Formats: sequence, structure tokens, C-alpha cells
Amino acid sequence: MARELVVYGAYGYTGKLVAEALVARGLHPILAGRNGARLQSVAESMNCHRVAVALGDAAGLRGLTKRAAAVLHCAGPFRDTAAPMRAACLATGTHYIDITGEVEVLQACAEADAAARAAGIMLMSGGGFDVVPTDCIAAMLKARLPDAIKLTLAFSTTGGASRGTMRTSAAYLADAPLVRRRGELTPRRGRREARIDFGSGPVKARAVSWGDIVTAWHSTGIADIEAFMVLPPESRKLVTAPWLLRRFLTSSWGKSRVEKALANLPDGPDAHARAEGHALVYGRVVNAEGMVVELRLRTAEAYQLTALSMAEIGARVMQGDAPIGYQTPSTAYSAEFVLTLPGSAMIR
Repeated sequence: MARELVVYGAYGYTGKLVAEALVARGLHPILAGRNGARLQSVAESMNCHRVAVALGDAAGLRGLTKRAAAVLHCAGPFRDTAAPMRAACLATGTHYIDITGEVEVLQACAEADAAARAAGIMLMSGGGFDVVPTDCIAAMLKARLPDAIKLTLAFSTTGGASRGTMRTSAAYLADAPLVRRRGELTPRRGRREARIDFGSGPVKARAVSWGDIVTAWHSTGIADIEAFMVLPPESRKLVTAPWLLRRFLTSSWGKSRVEKALANLPDGPDAHARAEGHALVYGRVVNAEGMVVELRLRTAEAYQLTALSMAEIGARVMQGDAPIGYQTPSTAYSAEFVLTLPGSAMIR
């Protein structure tokens, strides 16, 4: 029996978008997740098979992944969900791709390279907006300035964030943003803001622990990497709030307050916002002599890009295009991969 494609977390906001993008391409994946009732509704609407299995059920997960050529893992927060799914994929020789931008999860995936090669599978964390556009920009910049020693990345998005993204982000409110310095991950020191020109003049951006401090290191070998994000006003107020308040919001009491606030929000950007929205990406490299190269990119709205990217990766894997071992988007599919996705174009 031919092995199939699985989308885990298919009834979540982003997982559903990924599943819809696959169905639009004529692929009908197995839809999987923990909640059988929610899964049934989504699977029936897309005419897809479904499997309800919890991430704590190791035997059940192996039964699921044994049927699959690849799992597109879309259920966060990935610090809780990635390890059991990755373990099941390693055990059954199943390619693993997820959509996380969580630094520790990306690092754990990279550290499983030897295990992935032994199992004959591809492991890729960051197959969506985290980190396809920035990883590809980083690889493009490295090609243009091979002796670069410092990489700066930044992005700006429209449309807002999903509840899942906000829930994950809230868990890191009290932490200093991470950077890579001399090849090592370390908390950022000093100023946390920068002025970034995405092509229409400088705007204020905030330092963030974006996944490229792991992935771009593997894609380019550049030892100093930092990332910035243009924050929407509501996020800026929260991120710049006093540390004690941010610390409280990560406590058990604070988390309950965060959950109550999130419950009143929509799942994520609606179809109009996704269709009409966009994202801007900026990258800059510098070498030891002070030579600078900059690139700018416009893409589809972030969640739209995630769905398009994961569907494209899923389709390629099903065609046998899945380089073995730990991969970033650009090492697996080249620096130009982002430009194959609808809505993506370089800004001249």
C-alpha cells in the first residue's frame, strides 16, 4: 500500500489552511489530531480520511506515521508537541516537516540530524512563514557575499496573528530575545530596537527570537545573526510593558488571564485579510571589510504563505524530493524556493 501524506493538527487555524491548500492541489491527506469530533467536521468538509490520536499515545502515533510518507505537523505549541511526533517519524521512517519558529524546537530538530540520516528521512522545522522567506533571503545574501560575517533579518506583516501564535508568543514574554554571536545562541544585550527600511523608508522594529538564529546558521554558516519584527501597536504595548508584568503573564495565574483574553479573539486573520495582506522581508549582510549587501522581498500574507509553502513541500516530498537529514527550506529546495510561491517577488 502506498504511503500517504498526514496533516496533524488539521482542525487548528493554520493546520486547516494547510489541509485546504493541499486539497486545492488535488492531494487529499489524512487529517489527524487529538480531538475526534473537531477532526470529523473538518475531514468531512474536505472529503479526507481522518485519524484521531493524541500526542501522548506513542503507539498510536507510530501507527499513524507508519502509514505516512510524511507528516506536516501543525499542532503547537511545538515545545510540547514536536518531540513525540518527531520520535514517531524517526521510528517509522517518515519525513517530518513542521511550521514552528520556536528556537529550542528548531535547535532540537537540527540536533537530530544524525538520527534522521540513520532513519533515511528529512527533518525540517520552519516550513511556513517561520522561516521560509527569511531563510531564503539569508541564503541569497550568502551567495552574493560569501565571506559575510554578520546577518540581520527583519520582517513586517499585515493581518494580525492567530490565537495559537499569540499563545506561543505569550510564553516567552519575560525572556530576552536571543541572537547568535560568534556561533553561539545568547540573550541580546543593549538596544532592542532598530530602524529598518523595507523599501519605503525606515520604520521602527523590535528584536525578536526568530527561528533564523538557528536555521540561517545552518543555511549560511554566518556566526552573527539577529532578527527584528515590526510590531503592531497592541503587541508593542505588551512587549515593552514592565518586566514584572510580563513575568506575571507567564505565571500560572497570568496564563489564565491570557487565555481568557485570547478566547474573545477570532482564530486568526479572515479570508479577506489573508487574500489582501502581505509581508515584507529585509536582509543585510556585512563582511570583515565592511562591504554590505541588502535584499528585500514581498510575500503573500504570513498565514497564506505558510499554507502555500507547506503544501508545496508536501507535494515535493510525495514526488520523492526530500533530501535526507536535517534541512532548512533553502538547503532542501534552494534559496529561490520562496520565489516559487504565489505572491512572492523581490523588491527592486
